[in-house]
Amino acid sequence: MALILIIDDDDQFRRMLRQMLEHAGYEVAAASDGEDGIRLNRERPADLVITDLIMPEKEGLQTITELRRDFPESKIIAVSGGGRIDAKSYLDLAKKFGAVRTFAKPVEKEELLSGIEEVLK
Repeated sequence: MALILIIDDDDQFRRMLRQMLEHAGYEVAAASDGEDGIRLNRERPADLVITDLIMPEKEGLQTITELRRDFPESKIIAVSGGGRIDAKSYLDLAKKFGAVRTFAKPVEKEELLSGIEEVLK
Protein backbone atom coordinates (compact mmCIF):
# COMPACT_ATOMS: atom_id res chain seq x y z
CA MET A 1 0.00 0.00 0.00
CA ALA A 2 1.46 3.34 -1.06
CA LEU A 3 1.98 6.09 1.50
CA ILE A 4 0.78 9.52 0.36
CA LEU A 5 1.74 12.68 2.24
CA ILE A 6 -0.71 15.58 1.94
CA ILE A 7 0.65 19.06 2.69
CA ASP A 8 -2.08 21.70 2.70
CA ASP A 9 -3.01 24.51 5.09
CA ASP A 10 -6.74 24.22 4.28
CA ASP A 11 -8.09 21.88 7.00
CA GLN A 12 -11.26 21.08 5.09
CA PHE A 13 -9.44 20.23 1.84
CA ARG A 14 -6.83 18.18 3.74
CA ARG A 15 -9.52 16.15 5.56
CA MET A 16 -11.52 15.59 2.36
CA LEU A 17 -8.43 14.48 0.45
CA ARG A 18 -7.34 12.19 3.29
CA GLN A 19 -10.74 10.49 3.41
CA MET A 20 -10.86 10.11 -0.37
CA LEU A 21 -7.37 8.57 -0.51
CA GLU A 22 -7.93 6.24 2.45
CA HIS A 23 -11.19 5.09 0.86
CA ALA A 24 -9.21 4.37 -2.34
CA GLY A 25 -6.86 2.13 -0.31
CA TYR A 26 -3.89 4.43 0.29
CA GLU A 27 -2.10 5.04 3.56
CA VAL A 28 -2.11 8.77 4.29
CA ALA A 29 -0.07 11.20 6.38
CA ALA A 30 -0.99 14.88 6.54
CA ALA A 31 0.65 18.19 7.42
CA SER A 32 -0.69 21.75 7.53
CA ASP A 33 2.46 23.42 6.14
CA GLY A 34 5.68 22.66 4.32
CA GLU A 35 7.82 22.64 7.47
CA ASP A 36 5.70 19.94 9.12
CA GLY A 37 5.43 18.05 5.83
CA ILE A 38 9.21 17.92 5.37
CA ARG A 39 9.56 16.70 8.97
CA LEU A 40 7.02 13.91 8.39
CA ASN A 41 8.74 12.91 5.16
CA ARG A 42 12.10 12.70 6.98
CA GLU A 43 10.54 10.38 9.57
CA ARG A 44 8.95 8.15 6.93
CA PRO A 45 9.45 8.99 3.25
CA ALA A 46 6.20 8.96 1.30
CA ASP A 47 5.72 7.27 -2.06
CA LEU A 48 3.94 10.44 -3.21
CA VAL A 49 3.68 13.98 -1.84
CA ILE A 50 0.68 16.13 -2.71
CA THR A 51 1.39 19.73 -1.77
CA ASP A 52 -0.51 22.98 -1.93
CA LEU A 53 1.51 25.94 -3.17
CA ILE A 54 0.19 28.88 -1.17
CA MET A 55 0.73 28.19 2.55
CA PRO A 56 2.05 30.00 5.62
CA GLU A 57 5.41 29.08 7.14
CA LYS A 58 7.04 27.14 4.28
CA GLU A 59 5.11 27.55 1.02
CA GLY A 60 4.80 24.96 -1.71
CA LEU A 61 7.57 25.97 -4.12
CA GLN A 62 10.07 26.05 -1.26
CA THR A 63 8.74 22.68 -0.05
CA ILE A 64 9.10 21.17 -3.55
CA THR A 65 12.66 22.52 -3.80
CA GLU A 66 13.62 21.02 -0.45
CA LEU A 67 11.99 17.67 -1.26
CA ARG A 68 13.82 17.54 -4.61
CA ARG A 69 17.13 18.33 -2.89
CA ASP A 70 16.79 15.92 0.05
CA PHE A 71 14.61 13.21 -1.55
CA PRO A 72 15.41 13.33 -5.28
CA GLU A 73 13.33 10.19 -5.92
CA SER A 74 10.19 11.81 -4.46
CA LYS A 75 7.13 11.97 -6.67
CA ILE A 76 5.32 15.26 -6.17
CA ILE A 77 1.90 16.51 -7.24
CA ALA A 78 1.18 20.22 -6.74
CA VAL A 79 -2.31 21.67 -6.24
CA SER A 80 -3.30 25.32 -6.08
CA GLY A 81 -6.26 27.60 -6.14
CA GLY A 82 -4.06 30.58 -6.97
CA GLY A 83 -3.12 33.56 -4.90
CA ARG A 84 -1.79 36.94 -5.97
CA ILE A 85 -1.40 35.46 -9.44
CA ASP A 86 -3.59 32.86 -11.12
CA ALA A 87 -3.36 29.15 -10.27
CA LYS A 88 -1.97 28.23 -13.71
CA SER A 89 1.07 30.46 -13.22
CA TYR A 90 1.81 28.91 -9.82
CA LEU A 91 1.30 25.41 -11.20
CA ASP A 92 3.60 26.09 -14.16
CA LEU A 93 6.29 27.18 -11.68
CA ALA A 94 5.69 24.03 -9.61
CA LYS A 95 6.47 21.89 -12.67
CA LYS A 96 9.70 23.80 -13.22
CA PHE A 97 10.61 23.21 -9.57
CA GLY A 98 10.00 19.46 -9.88
CA ALA A 99 6.31 18.55 -9.54
CA VAL A 100 5.47 15.69 -11.89
CA ARG A 101 1.76 16.60 -12.09
CA THR A 102 -0.30 19.65 -11.20
CA PHE A 103 -3.97 20.27 -10.54
CA ALA A 104 -5.93 23.50 -10.10
CA LYS A 105 -8.38 23.63 -7.19
CA PRO A 106 -11.13 22.67 -7.13
CA VAL A 107 -10.03 19.36 -8.60
CA GLU A 108 -12.39 16.58 -9.64
CA LYS A 109 -12.04 13.42 -7.54
CA GLU A 110 -11.74 11.07 -10.53
CA GLU A 111 -9.19 13.30 -12.25
CA LEU A 112 -7.02 13.46 -9.13
CA LEU A 113 -7.25 9.72 -8.41
CA SER A 114 -6.35 8.96 -12.03
CA GLY A 115 -3.34 11.31 -11.80
CA ILE A 116 -2.20 9.70 -8.55
CA GLU A 117 -2.43 6.21 -10.04
CA GLU A 118 -0.45 7.35 -13.10
CA VAL A 119 2.29 8.95 -10.98
CA LEU A 120 2.62 5.91 -8.71
CA LYS A 121 3.04 3.43 -11.61
